[in-house]
Amino acid sequence: MGVVCSTDQDDSSAAPRLRHTVLSVSPHSTTIPAGLPVADTAVDLLVVGSGTGMSAALAAHEFGLSVLIVEKSSYVGGSTARSGGALWLPACSVLREDGANDTTERAATYLDSVVAGSAPRQRSAGFLTHLSATVEMLRRMTPLRLFWARDYSDYHPEEPGGSAAGRTCECRPFDTSILGEYRTRLQPGVMEVSVPIPTTGADYRWMNLVARVPRKGIPTFAKRVAQGVGGLLLGRRYAAGGQGLVAGLFAGVLRAGIPVWTDTTLLRLLNDPGDGDRVSGAVVGHSGREVTITARRGVVLATGGFDHSMDMRWKFQSESLGANLSLGAAANTGDGIRAAQELGADIDLMDQAWWFPAVAPLPGEAPAVMLAERSLPGCLIVDQSGHRFANESADYMSFGQRLLELERSGNRVEAMWIIFDQQYRNSYVFGAQLFPRMRIPQAWFGAGIAARAESLAELGAQIAVPVSEFTQTMTRFNESASAGEDPDFGRGRSAYDRYYGDPTVTPNPNLRPLVKGPFYAVKMVLSDLGTCGGLKADERARVLREDGGVIAGLYAIGNTAANAFGATYPGAGATIAQGLVYGYIAARDAATTDSY
Repeated sequence: MGVVCSTDQDDSSAAPRLRHTVLSVSPHSTTIPAGLPVADTAVDLLVVGSGTGMSAALAAHEFGLSVLIVEKSSYVGGSTARSGGALWLPACSVLREDGANDTTERAATYLDSVVAGSAPRQRSAGFLTHLSATVEMLRRMTPLRLFWARDYSDYHPEEPGGSAAGRTCECRPFDTSILGEYRTRLQPGVMEVSVPIPTTGADYRWMNLVARVPRKGIPTFAKRVAQGVGGLLLGRRYAAGGQGLVAGLFAGVLRAGIPVWTDTTLLRLLNDPGDGDRVSGAVVGHSGREVTITARRGVVLATGGFDHSMDMRWKFQSESLGANLSLGAAANTGDGIRAAQELGADIDLMDQAWWFPAVAPLPGEAPAVMLAERSLPGCLIVDQSGHRFANESADYMSFGQRLLELERSGNRVEAMWIIFDQQYRNSYVFGAQLFPRMRIPQAWFGAGIAARAESLAELGAQIAVPVSEFTQTMTRFNESASAGEDPDFGRGRSAYDRYYGDPTVTPNPNLRPLVKGPFYAVKMVLSDLGTCGGLKADERARVLREDGGVIAGLYAIGNTAANAFGATYPGAGATIAQGLVYGYIAARDAATTDSY
């Protein structure tokens, strides 16, 4: 197999200069392990896509099926590798072992409340029913070690069954060197650093506040710097977040001997008219030729969404979306969705995405991620009219949905700017690359995505918003923020808002008036972590026809399937968690259905 995967991981970031990832692939074998023949073949289960699709492959292997993974890109991991790597896992063993007091019944109440009929209840129920079995399978089949991200609140904790303590788990920093020669085949993350910085989401919260809460921020920085640098000296290369999660899944795949064909594109699905049109395999493209894969137990589509198919996005979502602003994997162009539609598959929730507001990109570059920035005190967001339009601290999907809601009502946000003062700039990390007190790059000013002024009126003029409207907005915001209140949008009322606030600011950790210049504005865009509308699937991950019937032998998971939670994002990691769980469900169904 070419690599020996140890299960030993320590739990043993700070940050050298960050830069956007530039994809470049050195010559490599297009199969993992290297040297496998790429020719017509037959397996029990074909998995198309190597993000959460690895969960389906690992489960199928454990159920005794032969499995093949095919991946369109040259890398393994898809959008999962570019994510924060969080997993929303209610009432699982990880939470129980770390002292959480959660129950499946409370989680079901919460999902009923937040999904609110936007997806069939059976989809949420299926997720909860098989969640624990999925976690235990991953513990057996991979070297991943998970922990509870305590206090990372559900996104809507005030809803019935919601949890301010949170249900999100993460993987501990993972030594990717155990992948051996295949470590370079991991899909690169959104950002890369010159030194590995294994920063978990829990770390990020305090590292972001290092200038404000040094007693927590400095030790966290020191620990992760020591782990990253010290690991290199020991021949280890630690990663956290999506990189760590995917490395652990990939290690499991390698250890199980599951073959992976990269640089392999799904061309069309095959069905058997003599067997009720059951899907019996696929034709894929590899090195300019067609290869037929027979799949005796079915095909799992885990090809991601249609993140970078702008024709589909402008058709189903909004013609105002900027081209290729998605942070999802570049290979996600809706291939699996279109292939299934050719067989009569139904689609749902195509207007939805895991929306993610971001810093507007420099020419030729990608948007810069924004997570805590919107929640921190001393900032607000205005549109082209100089008005606020949303709770800046809301979860990122709700924030994006608010923008599209305004567009549909005829009040489109044509431009948006985050406004902040020097105290804010001195206090917090910005855009995952500017540390406290660092100057905003001159290139941002030159490109027109940043402005600086000594007065708010001057700042309004620089960003071309009506100055009188803008200064009125600022006056109202400052008066309310001084009292720790936001009567317009309720910023700071939710436990989720407060999670990314500044605990040293009272009475509301999300609000502070902006009274002393200089003042800044940075342009924002609506990005996303991927689309979440897709093929309509049932509680067994089976793809459904437009008439509601099942397409036998065809499964869809992750962002290829319509979001199991409808038009909502229950909590951090709900997107990856449902992909992993429904991957397990698909494999289980394929392994146990008698009709094969």
